[in-house]
Amino acid sequence: MAEAVRIAFLGGLGEIGRNCACFEIDGRILLLDCGLMFPDAEMPGIDLVLPDFTYLRDNADRIEGCLLSHGHEDHVGGLSFLLRELSFPIYGSPLTLGLARNRIEEAGLLGRTELVPVHDGERRTIGPFDVELIPVTHSVPHGFATAFHTPQGVILHSGDFKLDLTPVDNRVTDLGRIGAIAREHGIRLLLSDSTNAEEPGHSASERAVGRVLLDTFRSHADKRMIVGCFASHIHRIQQVADAAIATGRTVATLGRSMGKNVALAREMDLLHVPDDAIVDIERIGDLDPSRLCVISTGSQGEPLSALALMAAGENKWVKVGEGDVVILSSHAIPGNEYSVNKVIDGLWRLGAEVVHAGVAEVHVTGHAQQRELETLLSIARPDFFVPVHGEFRHLTHHARLAMEMGVPAANVLLAEDGDVIELGDDGIEFVDEVPAGYLYVDGIVGDVGHGVLRDRRVLAEEGMVVVVVTVDAHSGEVISGPEIITRGWVHAPEAEDLLEEARAVVLASLEAAADEGATDFETLRRHARQSLGKFVNERTRRRPMIVPVVMEA
Repeated sequence: MAEAVRIAFLGGLGEIGRNCACFEIDGRILLLDCGLMFPDAEMPGIDLVLPDFTYLRDNADRIEGCLLSHGHEDHVGGLSFLLRELSFPIYGSPLTLGLARNRIEEAGLLGRTELVPVHDGERRTIGPFDVELIPVTHSVPHGFATAFHTPQGVILHSGDFKLDLTPVDNRVTDLGRIGAIAREHGIRLLLSDSTNAEEPGHSASERAVGRVLLDTFRSHADKRMIVGCFASHIHRIQQVADAAIATGRTVATLGRSMGKNVALAREMDLLHVPDDAIVDIERIGDLDPSRLCVISTGSQGEPLSALALMAAGENKWVKVGEGDVVILSSHAIPGNEYSVNKVIDGLWRLGAEVVHAGVAEVHVTGHAQQRELETLLSIARPDFFVPVHGEFRHLTHHARLAMEMGVPAANVLLAEDGDVIELGDDGIEFVDEVPAGYLYVDGIVGDVGHGVLRDRRVLAEEGMVVVVVTVDAHSGEVISGPEIITRGWVHAPEAEDLLEEARAVVLASLEAAADEGATDFETLRRHARQSLGKFVNERTRRRPMIVPVVMEA
C-alpha cells in the first residue's frame, strides 16, 4: 500500500480570499499559499481577515515551507502575520516573491524566512514533496499551477487561472504539459479554481482591454486620464501605459503599492515604460493636464486610498474636476460594491467623467469561466475532483460541472474550510477537521474576536445606554444617580421625560436589591442592566448596549 496524502483547507473554500491549504506527506507539511481576505459590511472596524493559524502553530515543527501560486494578496497577504509566530522558507516565482516581500519587509520579518525563487516548468524537491511548477495565465504575471508528484499519484492544483490565448506577455497556460502528465502518469486528483464556475462561456482576452483603453484615451484627447486598477495587475498597467504613450501622454503613478510594484516590474523587465514617459507624481503640476495619465490605486474604494481621497476632494496630488476622465479598470470584489459606488458618485459630483466596467469593457476577469473549466477537466481527466477557491455556490456549480464532464459523483468532494481530506489506495474521503475560523485584524493581529464584532454591530445598529450610579459599599444605598448617558439610542435633549422614567426604573430596581441584602457591585450591576434593558425594549422596541457603572461612595 502506498502512503496516503492529506490536504487540510484553512481558507478559500467558501469565500473569496484567505486561500491556504496544507499538503501532508510522510508527516511533513507544505503550505500552498497563505492569503488574507478583506472585511465585509458585517465586520465593522476590521482591517483584514486571516486564516486561523492554530493548526500551523500546533504543527510548526512539521512545516517544510510555503509554496506561492501567484502574487495576489488573497494568496500571499497572510505571510507577514504568520511569520510573526513561525519561521519557514517561501517558494515562488521571482515576481511573486517580490510582491510578497513588500509586506514581509514592512513587518520587519525578512529574517524569519528565506525567499527561494522557482521558475516555469521547474520540478523541485521540498522535503518529501516533489512539485512541478506549470505556467498559467492570470491577472498577475507568473502564476503557477502545481503538480504534486506523490505516492498516490499526481495531485494537480490549478491555482488561479484562465485560458487566454493572447496574453499580454504571450505566456499562456501550459495545457500541453498538463495533458502530457495526464497521459504519462494520470492525474489522480484535480483541485481547480471555482471563482467563475457560474459564468457561462469563455473569458475575454486581456488584450481586449488594451483596445478599449486606447479608444477611450483617443476619444478624450483634451482630458487628463486617471486610471484606477490593482497595483499587482502588471499587464493592465502595461496596457494603460501603452495607451497613454500612444496618445502623447506622460505617465505618473499614485499610491505607495502602485509605485513599488511598477518599480519592481520595470526592474524585472516585466513592465516596459520608457524613462522619458514616466514622471514623479510630485511634478505633475508642471505638465499640461491633457498630456498626462495618472495610474492610481484605490479601484476597490478602500478608505484613505488614492481614488477615495480624490472622490472626497482630499487627495494631496490630484484635484479632480471637469477636465478629467477617470477609468476604473477593475470589478468590485464581493463586499466592496458600496465603497466603489460611493467613489464613482463622488467623482461625478466633482465634475469628472467616470468610465467603469458597467459602461465599457475596461476590465476582463482573470479567472476561467465554464468553457475553460471544462477544457481543463477534459485535458486533465482526473480520477477525483475537489473544487477550490470560491464561495459555496461557486464550489457547488464547479462540482456539478465536473460530474457533467464525466467525473463520477462519488469521486467529487465538496469540501469547505476546516475539512481534511485523504487520498489513499481506496480513493478519497473526509478524515478530520481542523480550526478554520476567521482571525480578525484591527490594528494588531488577533485582538478582535466574535464578541467584539457582535458588540460593534449592536453599537452601530442600536446605540448604547450607560447608567452611572454611586452606592454605599456597606448598605447598597444609592448615594447619587442614576445618571443616564445615551449615544445612538435617543437624543437626550429631546427625550428628557423618557430618560427621567429610565432613572426611576433603575433606582427602584437598586433599592429593591438593597432591601434584599444585595450589596456587592456585580449584583447591583446586573439589576441595573436588566431593569434598564427591559424598560428600553418595552418603551422603544430597541436593544441598545446597556453599560452599568456602579461606583463606591
